[in-house]
Amino acid sequence: MSTEKISANEIKTKNRQIIYNYIRERGSVSKQEIVVDMQLSLPTVTSNLEFLKKNRLIDTSGKIKNTGGRNATAFSYIKNARMAIGVDITANHITAVAVNLSGDIVCMERRRSDFDLEKDAYLREIGEVVECVKKEAEIDDENLLGVGISVQSLISDDGEYIKYGMALNFAKKRREEIAAYVPYRNRLVHDSYAAGYRETWTNREFQNAFYISLSNSVGGSVIIDDAIYEGNTHKGGEIGHLAAVSEGGELCYCGRRGCFDTVCKAGKLAAYTDGNLEEFFRVLDEGDTTAKGLWEEYLNHLACAIHNVRMLFDGMVILGGYVGAHVGKYMEDICERVDARNPFGDRARDYLVECRYKVEASAAGAALFYIDEFLENI
Repeated sequence: MSTEKISANEIKTKNRQIIYNYIRERGSVSKQEIVVDMQLSLPTVTSNLEFLKKNRLIDTSGKIKNTGGRNATAFSYIKNARMAIGVDITANHITAVAVNLSGDIVCMERRRSDFDLEKDAYLREIGEVVECVKKEAEIDDENLLGVGISVQSLISDDGEYIKYGMALNFAKKRREEIAAYVPYRNRLVHDSYAAGYRETWTNREFQNAFYISLSNSVGGSVIIDDAIYEGNTHKGGEIGHLAAVSEGGELCYCGRRGCFDTVCKAGKLAAYTDGNLEEFFRVLDEGDTTAKGLWEEYLNHLACAIHNVRMLFDGMVILGGYVGAHVGKYMEDICERVDARNPFGDRARDYLVECRYKVEASAAGAALFYIDEFLENI
């Protein structure tokens, strides 16, 4: 049994976090409510409230009405007191979002720009998109927690360079090169990890889950006890390179054939409609024969992958990415295909869900890592 004592500073920090999180959850409370509900002394509560007010994390301008006597001061949570920015870099777009302490997207800037890290103009545009969002969200320098940059790549242990980035030409690029025109704290985040984290950050049902990202490339993230499981070498959740076709199969960008990425990336569907995924689902809904055939093949491969994930992790499975944003009306069909493979009688409708966040999940998720860092160290 550990006999290590907790220091006075650690106790003080813990109490501050408890009080702040209580106000965040309730929105607006009186000092007496904090004292009673948190079972803390009045001096402890008073000193911590003064600290939070001094740091402009709470507002004290409101009042809580009482049936008798003087109205009590309302201590209210300011969700925009600090913000982080998330950037998502894809083949054809640069997107940035400002995210507040509640995880809400405050504003967004999306620009069409062909990926090319070798061009200084492209790197400048990354910086311009960040500045545009910072200005629109009215974030002061001291209130910007950092900039998370979502990349379709595996990242080094120290987070400073790309270890593997073949889906786009990220290979061996360093953080400072990519963020050359981002003059704020910044970090690289695997795009699938970011999207999965965004999905589970505010949903307590998803304490343990596997997020499948069905976008221009296929990726995944494993969430265990509300944290991303990266594995020993930061390849945890790399579902895109599961062997989906036993013999032969299409050549994957990794150099091998038959990977799950080759049969379930968004392009397998969008190629039929000149790269427009929305148009594919439109003609599918209208009963287009070719689209129906492509969708049938796609669902068979997807159902197999979902089944394998469920057998390995026995947790929630979330369908996200570009295709995941369109699967709502097809969930019954997908569940039936998955159930046909399951020997244990689990019902897919009880563990398989479509993503809740259909717009810029990777960008927002990249920002959330800075939000968490702030909340853990307040």
